[in-house]
Amino acid sequence: MKPRLRALAAGISDVGLQRDHNEDNFVIVAASGPFVVADGMGGHRAGDVASRIAIDSISEYFCGSGAIEEATWPFHFDARLSENENRLLTGVRLANRRILERSARSREFHGMGTTVVSAMLDAGKSQVIIAHVGDSRAYRVRGGFITQMTRDHSLFNDYLAAMPDLSDEQRNELPRNVITRALGMQDDIAIDLQTDEARAGDVYVLCSDGLSGMVEDEELLELLAGDIDLTDACRALVRRANENGGEDNVTALLIRIETEDGSAPPEDDSPVDSLRTIPSGPMTGIDDTPAAAPVSSRR
Repeated sequence: MKPRLRALAAGISDVGLQRDHNEDNFVIVAASGPFVVADGMGGHRAGDVASRIAIDSISEYFCGSGAIEEATWPFHFDARLSENENRLLTGVRLANRRILERSARSREFHGMGTTVVSAMLDAGKSQVIIAHVGDSRAYRVRGGFITQMTRDHSLFNDYLAAMPDLSDEQRNELPRNVITRALGMQDDIAIDLQTDEARAGDVYVLCSDGLSGMVEDEELLELLAGDIDLTDACRALVRRANENGGEDNVTALLIRIETEDGSAPPEDDSPVDSLRTIPSGPMTGIDDTPAAAPVSSRR
């Protein structure tokens, strides 16, 4: 019988060196999560409003939801998914809906949006569930290796998927600051969802692109090696992003998986489960006719 797992987490957000305000937000809702990082976009400080709505919506949902069959309302309960997968998807969908509602009520906030990457530990199944929209990322550090768990929803990645044989010169000409999916873009938002078989000793990194865009994967791995203090490691990651230019707001949220009884990690090389893209799905009393997906460019 596998030992039961628990999660420890810490996070830090920093304005960086070249911005005058911080549009990132993060939250640690409970001991097992969800853990959420949101990176807002939009003029007149609307980005920080969007990211704040996202983390507040997810937090309020998880703190107040009741029976799972009712808790996904106004979204359908997907019987193909676990209860925790349904809950995480519902939290993100509610965040998207509330951002759209706030945007529609105020000209000042019209067109605002935010990326989101969220994770939670399902201790009963020894799994970490990850849901994301946009280019905020999740990584996993395990056994001296770092794995990017999420795929950026960006124009750059879409080009590479459609034309994998592009030369280095052609790739260098592609725009890298244009995202193709974010909360607040449209009502019918698709959410990437995956489950990972967690092991004691794993460290998951949730971050905005202010970290992943300034710190190479090898540097991330170097800074997270060994028996780290999570808060100190967050500070080190933010410091390295700023040392490398600090061109954007920087947010790092670290989650370490441990056994509840402190026993040694089991020897297991479980692969990452395949990533799934989950459409928003039908909602009660709401027209969910798909809309054309706009494209947002970061400033």
